[in-house]
Amino acid sequence: MTTPKLSRRLLLRGAGVTLAMPLLDAMLPSSALARSGGKAAAPVRMAFLFVPNGMHMPDWTPTATGKNFALPYLMEPLEPFRDSLNVLTGLTQHNASALGDGGGDHARSASAWLTGCHPRKTSGANIKAGISADQIAAQYLGKGTRFPSLELGCERGGLAGDCDSGYSCAYSNSIAWRGESTPVAKETDPRLVFDRLFGIDGGEGGIGTNDKSRSLYQASVLDFVLDDARSLSKQLGGHDKQKLDEYLTGVRELERRLQLITRQNAQAASGKTTDLGLVRPENMPAEYDEHIRLMGDMMVLAFQADLTRVCTFMFANEGSNRSYKKIGVGEGHHEMSHHGGSAEKQAAVRKINRFHMEQLAYIVKKMQSIKEGGSTMLDNTLLVYGGGISDGDRHNHNDLPLLLLGKGGGKIKGNNHTRYPDGTPMTNLFLSMFDKVGVPVEKIGDSSGKLTQVV
Repeated sequence: MTTPKLSRRLLLRGAGVTLAMPLLDAMLPSSALARSGGKAAAPVRMAFLFVPNGMHMPDWTPTATGKNFALPYLMEPLEPFRDSLNVLTGLTQHNASALGDGGGDHARSASAWLTGCHPRKTSGANIKAGISADQIAAQYLGKGTRFPSLELGCERGGLAGDCDSGYSCAYSNSIAWRGESTPVAKETDPRLVFDRLFGIDGGEGGIGTNDKSRSLYQASVLDFVLDDARSLSKQLGGHDKQKLDEYLTGVRELERRLQLITRQNAQAASGKTTDLGLVRPENMPAEYDEHIRLMGDMMVLAFQADLTRVCTFMFANEGSNRSYKKIGVGEGHHEMSHHGGSAEKQAAVRKINRFHMEQLAYIVKKMQSIKEGGSTMLDNTLLVYGGGISDGDRHNHNDLPLLLLGKGGGKIKGNNHTRYPDGTPMTNLFLSMFDKVGVPVEKIGDSSGKLTQVV
């Protein structure tokens, strides 16, 4: 028999809920399982994680190139994942530079980061940049998934108005562009992301926010699909049962954390300290690190269930002036990035950069923990992390802080620091990534060819 026992698009269903399943061995034909050593072959994913306002480059750039380089301070949290890490020095987004347009480096750095295109300077509706790398990948990798791409963030931001020296807010608040005039809005509310991913329906018979259904909202999604899950488990072998259990446990853990945030926010809004039960207020976590980790966990679960294979995630909007009191930085990030040589301000930027890196390490650890046949999710991912400004005080867009994590399904080796000639287009990295995952695109933005050193 070569016909798979289960459909790759299998959903568990309940009242107003549809829950996608992770890739199981039973979803592959027996011939494919035999070729893969009895384990299901996982898809390759692409993720692009963005941080704003530049980096403290003296603590970012490794002193040595090649293998087994010493990790600089800011990258130390990634030591456990060294074998999946490539540090890329010297890459440039030339079209983020002014090119005669004056101020607006923050807006240009975000909008050019994945497009390689110079944005039109306007605060009106006639915005223009270019299609972004994630959306190009989604056209090919996302054909068979429920969501061709997923756009996440931790700071809200409108797509209208002037946010940076005459540039529309769309430029600073988006890195994903479906077309040259169509930025893709990101979702910042963890509850809404959860609802979207796991098929919670607010309509008739679903789990909504009207009076009749609010009580259902306190229940777990798993409660509504329990019968389907039990029936499915009876059809599975031992390995698949373990994978299913790990996945459902992950979904439940996310729910638990979201419910805790809901109760805490409701209590804070009312001034009460008791459980308010049926209220569903804004669900933004009070702590920024928890917000990043929740969104990262949902990206990982979406990959695990093959709901999407492409994701962008803005830790913060470009030009963000968020303070970081939890790590001892009470001043705004953007304010500190304009350090003017001040040792105190540079130390603050260093703390913020390290904080972001620790959140990245959390996400990468979660990806490494998920087994996919004889590999891990991290092995089957290409994840770009970094930003569109190098030194926040200089606003330069060359020698960008960029990491590539993951092995792209075994196509890329790690534990390497490569220094490219200054001015090498960052878009060349995207061509190399496309080549590794089978996206037949030979040009994006200002690209000039693949990075042959990425092996």
